[in-house]
Amino acid sequence: MKKVLVIDDEPGLRQSLGLLLTDAGYTVTAEQDGKRGLERAVAESFDLVLCDVRMPEMDGLTFLRNYRRRGGNALVIVMSAYGGEDAAIAAMQEGAYDYLPKPFRPDEVVLTLRKAEERERLRQEVAGLRAQLAAGPAERGLIVASAAMRQALTLVARVAEHSTTVLITGESGTGKEVIARAIHRASPRGSKAFVGINCAAIPENLLESELFGHVRGAFTGATGDKVGLFEQANGGTLLLDEIGELPIGLQAKLLRVLQESEIRRVGDQKTRRVDARVLVATARDLEAEVRAGRFREDLFYRVNVVVIELPPLRDRREDIGPLARHFVARLAQRFGRALSLSEDALAWLEQQEWPGNVRELENAIERAAVLSRKEILEAGEFRSEAPRAAETAPADGASLSEVVAAAERQAIASALRAANGNRREAAQQLGVSLRTLFYKIDRYGIT
Repeated sequence: MKKVLVIDDEPGLRQSLGLLLTDAGYTVTAEQDGKRGLERAVAESFDLVLCDVRMPEMDGLTFLRNYRRRGGNALVIVMSAYGGEDAAIAAMQEGAYDYLPKPFRPDEVVLTLRKAEERERLRQEVAGLRAQLAAGPAERGLIVASAAMRQALTLVARVAEHSTTVLITGESGTGKEVIARAIHRASPRGSKAFVGINCAAIPENLLESELFGHVRGAFTGATGDKVGLFEQANGGTLLLDEIGELPIGLQAKLLRVLQESEIRRVGDQKTRRVDARVLVATARDLEAEVRAGRFREDLFYRVNVVVIELPPLRDRREDIGPLARHFVARLAQRFGRALSLSEDALAWLEQQEWPGNVRELENAIERAAVLSRKEILEAGEFRSEAPRAAETAPADGASLSEVVAAAERQAIASALRAANGNRREAAQQLGVSLRTLFYKIDRYGIT
């Protein structure tokens, strides 16, 4: 049921609009002046706002200006018995959707609200289609052939229609965000916003503000109010990638949001209701993190409702061929030239371990396509860029920790090569913080 806020200083009009819109199927809240209306509009989530122009405390245009400045995103329809066309133009310039001259007939009000809803629905649908077209086929649908990934997609279909929190696990580069987007697209929230954040990529002192927003003066440099990612994802889906990197202090605040569906901006005294479906992803073993005291046990049980585990590419080699062909076809379209893989190249790609998983495979194919002038990419195009076995392979009889370290070292080396030595870009590819990458480079002596 859509929520409407009516702001007007005439008690009779507030009452009649309340009755009219309630009968039309809306949930109606009313305030008597612009100042109180602004605080209500910012504190709660509304789909539509009906606002008079001439009011005490704060006029309608000032309300509209401040509401947009403070991050309000409801559709605002301005009402007035004064000003005519000039008032309508001024309202539109401040971001109003429409203008209703007083007096108006009851059916005009309902029709205007219905039109506003339809326009917003179409706008979101077009935005979603544009995003899908811009993202390319890999974002519109997963390229899978293996039984393990088909099983993952079955889970995606089952959980999509519910608002349950989903934990997506897997090594870096296995496609956790792609799975999250697939859940979002298949859900009733598919036409709303999908917002993602890598918890490892944001400095700890900024992460709370990114997630929950802040108010003006909350800290040095906070010159205005900021809407956080939870509010941006209101009605849609929020992906918290690498949740295992979330600082322990923020974990308690996240738990409260998941339990109460409300957030508090940094520096603010009041809470705000949010309706965002939360998906979380991690390359870490969260149970081990709980045992080590780095991850809250109560938060673990809160996010560990449904788990979708993505196996590494080396354990689903049936997916390598279809993925490789897909990446080549996309590059051919992007570069505007004929491009394909030879059978030998395909066989060679399918034999590799790909410690960086799908991301590393995609980078290797793009690198070969950029450096080669041939229409058909041969195996030799890839062998010259392959990691040297002596650098990465553990010795026979190596312990599990040595095997893991060797795979980690190879993944980092591959990411650095793909990023031409740019460590910040490599850290983003690997899904770790820059600080973590520097530590690993030093630990493994990678040059």
